[in-house]
Amino acid sequence: MSTSPSRPSYAAALRVPHARRAFASALTARLSYGTVALAVLLSVTRSTGSYAVSGAVMSLFGATTVFLMPLRAALIDRHGPRRALLPMSALYGTLLCVLAALTWRPGAPPAAIAAAAALAGACAPPLGPTMRALWAELVPDRGLLQRAYSLDGVAEELLFVSGPALVGALLTVAPPASGILLSAFLNIAGTCVFVTSPALPGPRSGPRGQRRGGVRGLLPPIAVTLGAGLALSGVELLVPAFATERSYDTALVPWVLGALSAGSALGGLANGAVEWRTPARVRLCWFAVGLGLAIAAAGLAPGLWTLTAAMACAGAFIAPTLTTAYLLADELAAEGAGTQAGAWVNTAVNAGSSAGALVAGLLIGRLPLWVCFALAGGAVLASAAGGRAAGVGTRPAAHRV
Repeated sequence: MSTSPSRPSYAAALRVPHARRAFASALTARLSYGTVALAVLLSVTRSTGSYAVSGAVMSLFGATTVFLMPLRAALIDRHGPRRALLPMSALYGTLLCVLAALTWRPGAPPAAIAAAAALAGACAPPLGPTMRALWAELVPDRGLLQRAYSLDGVAEELLFVSGPALVGALLTVAPPASGILLSAFLNIAGTCVFVTSPALPGPRSGPRGQRRGGVRGLLPPIAVTLGAGLALSGVELLVPAFATERSYDTALVPWVLGALSAGSALGGLANGAVEWRTPARVRLCWFAVGLGLAIAAAGLAPGLWTLTAAMACAGAFIAPTLTTAYLLADELAAEGAGTQAGAWVNTAVNAGSSAGALVAGLLIGRLPLWVCFALAGGAVLASAAGGRAAGVGTRPAAHRV
């Protein structure tokens, strides 16, 4: 692979040969995941007239997308992204088109809608883990790789902010199912360009999918990101509850959550710019501690604007936590298992998010809100302690070059 540029900066990461083309095409395909959730939710609700059905469909779609991701990532590690990604994307896009056709007009059978959504999720290509594994191939210098991962994380954050806005703009001229078609087009078009990039490696030879200690060796980043996902999804429910309890206009809630995203983007950029000398496994625990304390303290905010500031402070730890988790997973992954390692971390974040929303929904109204915030922050602190304990005696495998 190519050598890294001499100056470790964001611009230097993008100057790596073939990196810009691969990164831009991967982001185009990943924008599909920023648009598809809202599009599916709105189109299923419009077609069936039932929020219960749309909720069940979204749960099935999310479950197959998230929990089968390590399996799909293993196929990419085994056969190479060129061979594995395009069939996945083609199936994913085709099934999304089927889902769009079913929900274009009212009256579609809910069972058929649910089956199409579940099958589509099962085929969703793991483009985020694949791109991060490619960064590790392209950039052997660890300082520059940190910047590449930070850039990737901030860009992904922006995709999930801009995706719903794009769907909202589309809905002014077309029915909700058109957003599903847009998601299919973005994924297939971006993946087609991505797999033709000269940067992509071919299939691995020799033992595949083996890593030191298996999934057990990845427990530190998995534990921390599981706790972070749990807490952050809980915060998304706690903030509206805070506004309602204090009689604030709920139209202000998106601005509070926007401060969380803005803080994450700024924190990610700052983290990538720092020349860290502390090992990634140590930094990961400290970032998680900062995130947990900031969320717990947010519950003591006297008003919504103070809460907004607290959310921005908490957000400053989100991207550094996730970026460092991916870096540590890459260090712990053995040769040829980089995509799987990133997929396990990604799965942990999303699994935590699913559990966090459920737990927060059960606790709100039964406990004081400050206690709920404290429990959310405590989940991250517990995950940091668990991740540190799991990492005792763990040493990274030889890094890929």
